[in-house]
Formats: sequence, structure tokens, C-alpha cells
Amino acid sequence: MLQQVIDRRLSGKNKSIGNRERFLRRYRTQIREAVRRAVAGRSIHDIEQGEDITLPRRDVSEPVFGHGPGGAQERVHPGNREYVRGDRIERPQKGGAGGQGPGASPDGIGEDDFVFRITREEFMQYFFDDLALPHLVRTQLLPDAPEWKSQRAGFISEGTPTNLHVVRSMRMALSRRIAMGGDARRQLRELQAQLALMLRDAHTPRSEILALKARMEALRRRLLQIPFLDPFDLRYRNRVRVPLPASRAVMFCLMDVSGSMDEARKDMAKRFFILLYLFLMRHYEKTDVVFIRHHTQATEVSEEDFFQSTESGGTVVSSALALMHEIIQERYPSNVWNIYGAQASDGDNWHQDSAKCRELLVEKLLPVSRYFAYIQVAEESQNLWEEYALAREGHPNFAMQKIASASEIYPVFRELFKKGQPA
Repeated sequence: MLQQVIDRRLSGKNKSIGNRERFLRRYRTQIREAVRRAVAGRSIHDIEQGEDITLPRRDVSEPVFGHGPGGAQERVHPGNREYVRGDRIERPQKGGAGGQGPGASPDGIGEDDFVFRITREEFMQYFFDDLALPHLVRTQLLPDAPEWKSQRAGFISEGTPTNLHVVRSMRMALSRRIAMGGDARRQLRELQAQLALMLRDAHTPRSEILALKARMEALRRRLLQIPFLDPFDLRYRNRVRVPLPASRAVMFCLMDVSGSMDEARKDMAKRFFILLYLFLMRHYEKTDVVFIRHHTQATEVSEEDFFQSTESGGTVVSSALALMHEIIQERYPSNVWNIYGAQASDGDNWHQDSAKCRELLVEKLLPVSRYFAYIQVAEESQNLWEEYALAREGHPNFAMQKIASASEIYPVFRELFKKGQPA
């Protein structure tokens, strides 16, 4: 017997959870666009809150059946000085139908919006929808926490009814009936041939013919007693779990905290990395995040120090790239880990050091990295931007973007980590 479990729990204001999920699936595109518009009006620190989503009524309208009056009718409208019997009344213009609601426009054309609230989890789901780490590949089997895949592995004689293979079961039943009834059918054919000879011979005693027919009838009953389908015949699909190579990834976050990075620029860089950190923690379980801050010297710091420390100083960007390369060699071999990097700076660097940065990037980091993104939190082009522009040629796994204001953080982030990045 097929059983179904129907979730009839209510989701506030007597609304069904099932209906809500169907609504979210049906208008996924419109809700995603509404979430993107809502992001522009809030700070990164408030990004995980829910939101009141407004959809145009025309996007959620559905066809309905209406019942017209039908038939021929005569009506008398008192006080009618404009029309007489037989006049043809023009159809009202579009949008000019009868009374106006509170939000109607003076010309009679108006449309209410449909407003509903999505939860924090739903907001984050649409917020990070269609984003992914570029070029992420499965690297190796992980003995500590392997990932499993279910795949078919032939047939078994025991299992659940949902896994019953009807064709294979009927084939087994047919084979069993052929094997069990083969000898009886052979004897029956021989007796049928013998009976035909006896019937052609007029001197054959009737008693022998009756005895032969009785033996034939016994063989037929024996064949009929063979069951059409036996529990032994049933075959079920067998599925086994096999380990899969798992994807391990590490993201290096490099942030410039030198004196040229004023509070506004540091705030934009921190907001970008907060967005990146939320994205990684939500979508990828086996992802390490390494935080590196630098001025004249680079140091690996904790998450708390990375976002809250107020340390400042001169600028030597190559120190951060060199430290990233050292950590990769010590802890993250490229044949085991998917290596990613995100660097934020205002681009102001010691002039002689910018060329060294390009050299480290091209020769040391990009060959072992799946993807590396550089974000300049300043509009004007600095010497580091010019050097990185040279490095971008011939390296599709390297991307550069500028962020001049807080409103550009989210669009730049989506551009850098959208799905389908060119390989």
C-alpha cells in the first residue's frame, strides 16, 4: 500500500508550509531580483536578517474563471439622460473599470503590489543563489570524513517493495515455470502422440484409451499446480554506497591595513570579506579560511583580529603574497587542496615592490591556485593595479575589480564568484 505523509503544519497567519514552498519555487526569479534590490538598502552587518519582499501584482496574477450574466436582459437605469433604447455603449477603456481603491490613480489605472516576508534562511538562500567557487574540483578520498554515493549493484532476492524490479521478477518466474514443468510437458507430448496412434487403431481397447487420458489429465493438473509467481522469483534493485573523492578548499583572505587605507577603505574591505566569509560558511563544509593582514610585514591572524584589529603602518604588499606561498607549501599541497585567494588593497604600494608582487603572483601563486581575485577599494589606478593588469593577461584564473563605494560591494562580489566562470 502506497503511503503519503502530508505536512499540514501552519507557517504563521494560518498559512500552509507546503503552499509557501510552492509559491517560493514558482516565483523564484522575481524573489531573487527583489532580494538583490533589498541588498542595496542595508549594511553587510545586517545581511542575515529577513526582508519584506514586494512583487508587482502582474507577476503573481493567475488566470481565473468568471461567470457572466448570460442571456438577454433588459434594465432600466433611472436618471439616464445620455442614452436611449437601441444605443450601443462603447466598451470602457482598459483600466477604467468601476470604483477606485485607496491606491488608485486619478486616471483610473492602478495596481497594488503583493508584499510578503521571507525568513532569514530564505533570504540567505536567494542572496547566495547562483554563486560558487570557480573551478572547484574533487581532489582525493578523505579517510576521515568520506563522501558517499549510492549506485546500482545488480539485483538481490530481498528488499523493499519500492525497489522491486517487475521485469526481472517476471523473468525469474518464467524461468522457474519452464524448469519445473519441463519434464511434465515432455511426458504430455509423448502421451499425446501415443493417444493419436491408439485412436487411429480401431482394435485398441477403450480401457487403455481412458487410462492414457487419465495420465494426461494428471500431468495437466501437475502443470497447473506450478505457481505463476513465487516469492522466490522476486528480485529487487540493489544499491551500494561507494566513497567519492571530496573537494577540499582553502580561501586566503589578504587585507591591506597600511596607513594609506583610511577607515572608509578598511570598512569596505572588511565588508567584502564578511560577505565572502558568510558565503563560504554557508555553501562549503570542508573549507579552510586563512586570514592575513599586512602593512610592511604580513602576519596570519585569527578571524577576530582580522576584522577588529586597528593595527596600521607602511605598505609592502609582497609580504602578504610571500606569506601565502609559504603557508601553501607547509599546509596546503595543491594536489590535495583547491586553493583560492582574495586580496583587498587601495593599490598604494612601494613602487619597487609592485613588480615583485606581479612576479610572486604569476610565478608562485597563480600556477597552484584555482582562482585569485584582487579588489581595489579605490577608484584611481595605482601602481599595483597597473602591475596586476599585466599579470591578468594569459591567466583566466585571475580577476580584478574596483570598489569605490559601499553600494558596489555586492555587485562586485557577485561578478567575481558567479557560477559558470570561464575555465
